[in-house]
Amino acid sequence: MTDKISMTIPNQAQYVSIARLTATVIANTLGFDIDEIEDIKVAIGEACNNAVMHGNKSSNITLDFQIHEGRFFVEITDDGEGFDFEEYAEPVLEEYKGRGLGLFIIKTLMDEMIIDSGMGNGTRITLIKNKE
Repeated sequence: MTDKISMTIPNQAQYVSIARLTATVIANTLGFDIDEIEDIKVAIGEACNNAVMHGNKSSNITLDFQIHEGRFFVEITDDGEGFDFEEYAEPVLEEYKGRGLGLFIIKTLMDEMIIDSGMGNGTRITLIKNKE
């Protein structure tokens, strides 16, 4: 059986903490340890921050959490301009200039990251963390 929890938050920075807290409760319920919960929380915060920065300010961010066979899934959707993920290049850490690490951080912390985005179509990012 798959349990699903959905929520919508305004596309504003002050509401990102609600998404992070919700993820914390869900991950804790699944029995993730404190380090795994922190990884999930940071990754979701980064994804939501990207939606706030690049999404449509007059719309919402939708989060769909799913729990299935010990796996934590969250799909985060915005209706911003979107981007071409094929053009994404991981940052060179020695040349870090203070921004642009969000996707790199998410990819590092989660077991899987799936991005569905296209110019003018918004962005949907799915993050998956396996219970070890």
